[in-house]
Amino acid sequence: MGYFKSIKERDPAYRHPLQVIFFYDGFKAIFWHRVSHFFWKIKLKFLAELISYITKRRTGIEIHPAANIGKRLFIDHGYGVVIGETTIIGDDVTIYQGVTLGGRGTASGKRHPTIGNNVVIGASSLILGNIIIGDNAKIGANSTVLDDVEKDATYVGKKARPKQNGPRDMYYI
Repeated sequence: MGYFKSIKERDPAYRHPLQVIFFYDGFKAIFWHRVSHFFWKIKLKFLAELISYITKRRTGIEIHPAANIGKRLFIDHGYGVVIGETTIIGDDVTIYQGVTLGGRGTASGKRHPTIGNNVVIGASSLILGNIIIGDNAKIGANSTVLDDVEKDATYVGKKARPKQNGPRDMYYI
C-alpha cells in the first residue's frame, strides 16, 4: 500500500496527494525527519539537528533525528507532537495532535517508547518511558500511558487503564 493511499484510508478530509504535500504539516515533518535521520546516521549530527529544529519551527512537530520511524506514519493535525530520541515507531501508525512520545527522567540508553504496527494514538496523549505499545492498540485522547500495552488493546484515561470493548468504542478514540 502506498503512502497516499494509506492517508486516504485514515483521513476523511483527504482529496488529493497534492493536498497532503502542500498542506499537511505531518507529511512535511516526516519528510524532513527522514532527511535529518539520514544525516544523523552518517554522524553529521549538527546538520541533522539543524534540519530538525527548522522543521519544528515551521510545523510545530518535533521529531528527534535519531528516532526510528517505520513506513506510512500519519501525523494528523500534528501541532505539538513530540517524538523523543530513542523512540521506535512501527508501520501504519496514526498520531493525532499534541501527542508526546517521551522519556520519564534523565536516564541514558533506551528511554522512549516503542510503538507497534497499526497503532492509533489519540490527541494530547502522553506515552512515557521505555515501554512497548503492542500492534493494533488504540490509545484514547488525553491518556497517560506509563506501562506496556498489549496488542489489540484499547487504553483510555489518566493514568491509562485497559478499557473493555463495547458499542461506543469509537467515541473514545
